[in-house]
Amino acid sequence: MTPRFLELADVAEELNISPRQAYALVRTGELPAIQIGGRGQWRVETTILEEYIQRKYAETREMVRGRPSADAEQDQL
Repeated sequence: MTPRFLELADVAEELNISPRQAYALVRTGELPAIQIGGRGQWRVETTILEEYIQRKYAETREMVRGRPSADAEQDQL
């Protein structure tokens, strides 16, 4: 059974980034998370992480569409 919530270390592993980078995503609000427990441990819901990943794919597609292709750049040289 897949857990509903992930620790930031798990998020970092899933995204192949450092735990510090995962923390920064949460602190800036780019990746929604909740704090739980007396020590305020951050947790990210698995569905939210998947939505974040899909959003980043969409942003990347839009960025690539807005750029000229490598072939077009070569033709201009």
